[in-house]
Amino acid sequence: MTEKLELLEEHRVFDGTQRKYRHHSETLHCTMTFSLFLPNVEKFPNPSLVWWLSGLTCTDDNFTHKAGAQKKAAELGLALVMPDTSPRGETVADDADWDLGQGAGFYVNATQQPWNANYQMYDYIVTELTTIVRETLGLTGSESIMGHSMGGHGALVIGLRNPDRFRAISAFSPIVNPSDVPWGMKAFDAYLGADKQAWAPWDASKLLASHDGKSVPILLDQGTADNFLHVQLQPENLIAPEGYPLKIRMQDGYDHSYYFIASFIDEHLEFHQKHL
Repeated sequence: MTEKLELLEEHRVFDGTQRKYRHHSETLHCTMTFSLFLPNVEKFPNPSLVWWLSGLTCTDDNFTHKAGAQKKAAELGLALVMPDTSPRGETVADDADWDLGQGAGFYVNATQQPWNANYQMYDYIVTELTTIVRETLGLTGSESIMGHSMGGHGALVIGLRNPDRFRAISAFSPIVNPSDVPWGMKAFDAYLGADKQAWAPWDASKLLASHDGKSVPILLDQGTADNFLHVQLQPENLIAPEGYPLKIRMQDGYDHSYYFIASFIDEHLEFHQKHL
């Protein structure tokens, strides 16, 4: 696995380095890419790592190119890793709709055919890509996780399911209760089957409502002008137990785009740095 890691791009940026890699995934049974930002390694020899999970239709390039995160990450000494959003390739199951299949992995482990052959995105991120990042790339610092929309769902679920690993979670416009909104119901029915009990471990609203262990601080930003706010996102349904460190900020006039992310990414990175 690790010996096949191929460096595709490398760019100097804000005294750090932006890279793009390709490798064969044994978990997903296909070729995958991911991007990585490293701050100046002489100043920060063992940087903390923030994972970014992107949304529907995105690749690892969207955040790298549009969010403007590198400058603040360089200042704070944070490494950023950006996985792709799904398995890819001609032999990988797909769907004609943009919100299912390639580009729409939802960060779950699919159990239903034909998706279960490749769509094991949770295991890919939590185990396989983690091994590459730690053992091949040598990034062993403390970790946190964040994401946007479908990736916000992924960040919340992965962070809440791994509280001993991730020290903070943040999200822009996340799908907080996929079991009850059209995007999530469509994907979960396809990937996980019709039994809604099997959906609960992948639903942040249900994970947080039943939380009784270690708390992971959460910051959530949602734009009030987001076209998907009321039907697909519904942040009001992310309800934490009393005393849980959850902060939801409604940002007036912002939409679902990367303009919104770019406007607040510095604050999110500072939030992560505080807990890392």
